[in-house]
Amino acid sequence: MNFDINSILRDNIKNLVPYSSARDEFKGEASVFLDANENSYGSPLETAYNRYPDPLQWEVKKRLSEIKGVPPQNIFLGNGSDEAIDILFRAFCRPGVDNVITVPPTYGMYEVSANINDVAIKKVPLTPDYQLNLEGIAEAIDANTRMIFICSPNNPTGNSINREDVETVLANFPGLVVIDEAYINYSRQKTFIQELTEYSNLVILQTLSKAWGLAALRVGMAFASEEIIEVFNKVKPPYNINQASQELALEALKNIDQVNDWIKETIREREKLVGNLHSLPFVLKIYPSDANFILVKTTDANGIYNFLVERGIIVRNRTKVELCEGSLRITVGTPSENEILVNTLKSFQS
Repeated sequence: MNFDINSILRDNIKNLVPYSSARDEFKGEASVFLDANENSYGSPLETAYNRYPDPLQWEVKKRLSEIKGVPPQNIFLGNGSDEAIDILFRAFCRPGVDNVITVPPTYGMYEVSANINDVAIKKVPLTPDYQLNLEGIAEAIDANTRMIFICSPNNPTGNSINREDVETVLANFPGLVVIDEAYINYSRQKTFIQELTEYSNLVILQTLSKAWGLAALRVGMAFASEEIIEVFNKVKPPYNINQASQELALEALKNIDQVNDWIKETIREREKLVGNLHSLPFVLKIYPSDANFILVKTTDANGIYNFLVERGIIVRNRTKVELCEGSLRITVGTPSENEILVNTLKSFQS
């Protein structure tokens, strides 16, 4: 199915003249900068942060391009993936008119952003084995459906979505298909980035918050066609990634071997944790995971959660989430953290 970005792009965004910052109007080196009303004397820090940062973060994008195998022009950097999600709603969905499809249980920010932007959500729950209900999705699509959000590996269930099913949606839906790959580094399934040239309606979200260990920097990524990335850049604030985050992200991206070692150890610890938890009498099921967390179905999620909180151990209680009743989401910690968790749970009386 042919995708036409203009068929879903809001008219006000088509006609939007983006803010032109001083750093947009002049790119390059100079000896005297008197164009941006900055403090010419510097900043009261060891590192000078008196100058505005690169509004398009080209150095970071060039390094990501080498790692991800996609041109810098196909990359958007946001203040976390949440900024990219919000921009998608603001650019492609008319408030009070359009709708999007989510497939719960899934990441909660899709619904929050939809509500903030007054965009209706059509929920098509995953199947009992946490896969797409393709028939349900097809029935939910109408003339005003602008986007479908698919999280894979999925949060909070941890499993990857069947690739063939995602491709079916991509090939048959005339709007944007947003694949959230926040946990892709831990998955046995490959990223959809290589499919960008095949599907012009594809948007992929990733982050430096998980495997790269940079959650505090708030650097999210979106990969899409140049046409879609241009929309992101048109709508975003002028300097949405600060200079310190750009510098620290660039430094971290030099250490890919360290990150790969952490990923391997996390996966080893995940399997070890699953084995240890299986022996506990109140654990009913542990769902397969391709992420750095596991979803554990128990006989008493609320009781176990409160028991752990009282002992200074915090997990996520997901028992009120559709299809996750009685379940706890547990992040894979360090070997010592996982040992503390298991030993503490052994003393829980169900």
